[in-house]
Amino acid sequence: MPPPAKSDTSLDWDRMSKTWGKDFPPDYRQFIERYGPGAIQNYLVIELPEYKDAQPASPYGGMLLETKNAEAAWNREDKSPELDGADPELITWGVDASSDLLCWDTSADDPRTWPVLVRNRDDDLWRRYDCGMVEFLARTLLGDFTECPLGDLSLWAKQSAFYLNAYEEKRLRKQGLDPWTGQPDPYTDTYDPS
Repeated sequence: MPPPAKSDTSLDWDRMSKTWGKDFPPDYRQFIERYGPGAIQNYLVIELPEYKDAQPASPYGGMLLETKNAEAAWNREDKSPELDGADPELITWGVDASSDLLCWDTSADDPRTWPVLVRNRDDDLWRRYDCGMVEFLARTLLGDFTECPLGDLSLWAKQSAFYLNAYEEKRLRKQGLDPWTGQPDPYTDTYDPS
């Protein structure tokens, strides 16, 4: 998954850690610094990192709002057997077009050991994956889990994928182009992703 040519993402990781009360995983930090927030194949959104003491960047989603959604879903939905009795501290890093939530269980002190918890909307079931965010994405693209962890097969065993960050999406829309096809889009002036 080649990174986009440019990203305008600039974060104060010390402030992120301070406001959330914990450091963020190194693989996630490197991913955001290189790729920026955006989407894989117009299906899986990698959320904009937001400071916990700030207003959400968007009323339609983002790390803060989606973490609240995940906490509410955790309390009302079933869990797979390996999660019986678990009481995770959730932070959502991704959502997809199937309304799945991709989170970390941030209970452990070392963020390099945080597992990925996925709330699969198709069966309203939470599952645990003992790997980090980047490994989770790679294994999904390679089809390296026993079954697809997401509610759609759009990324499953795809081998390679296209990533479009928010900066590049805005740039293309300002040019009147659909950012996913590169074709002229007469509706781009009505779209505001912020």
